Amino acid sequence: MIGIFDSGVGGMTVAHAIEKALPDLNLIYFGDLARTPYGSKSCETIDRYARENIDFLISKGATLIVIACNSAASVVTSKTLAAFDLPVFDVIAPAVRRVEQLAGNSGKKLRVGVIGTRATVKSGVYAKKIGQVCPESTVISAACPLLVPLVEEGWLNKRETKMILRRYLHPLRIKQVEALVLGCTHYPLLKGLIQPKIGKRVTVIDSSEEVAASLKHYLETHSEFAGSLEKGGEKRFFVSDVTDAATLTAKKIFGRPIKLTRI
Repeated sequence: MIGIFDSGVGGMTVAHAIEKALPDLNLIYFGDLARTPYGSKSCETIDRYARENIDFLISKGATLIVIACNSAASVVTSKTLAAFDLPVFDVIAPAVRRVEQLAGNSGKKLRVGVIGTRATVKSGVYAKKIGQVCPESTVISAACPLLVPLVEEGWLNKRETKMILRRYLHPLRIKQVEALVLGCTHYPLLKGLIQPKIGKRVTVIDSSEEVAASLKHYLETHSEFAGSLEKGGEKRFFVSDVTDAATLTAKKIFGRPIKLTRI
């Protein structure tokens, strides 16, 4: 079974993308709504939350883990990952590979914008990893701490959300970025607002789509492991708190009512 976790409902964009890419596979999702947002927490606290979340998913039968939280993926320690003897995917590496593809296709230096939580931006993980594969590119990162709470509250099309987005994206637009990495799985829910504000010529990289494609490729090239995964298309969603906004946002992401089980 595929296990996915995030600090809240944003990671459901990853779950939905994986569902579309691999509809026959069973998956289990955990959204840590009671402790969201992770982006404002210390690295040590986020790492501890990640260990607890992975333990929970394994207890429910997960044999492959997707860290659908950029804040967690950017700070989780190798010691934590080494404690779990199973494949672990995150949302950062696939997005970086997409940047590498764009740079290779364009044959020139890229100006890459990255937006994310304070924890993700402070970690410098995107700048570091993009620099490793595209040393000629320039990475401009911007922390957008207000966006996760706005998404969690379901304020996806409010005037205030549009104003805050404009403020966050303006410096990146002025610097004429050519690609923009959505460094938080909550942000795809705002993609319809982000694209026109950053500019239609900018390639917006949605990490949820990239990780789904990466996972599908992995399973296609690891047939023995893929064959061990449970099939039937069963989807289960657990959260550490249930709110009306989370229920509505989940329905918006999947296009159908989603039962959120509180644990």
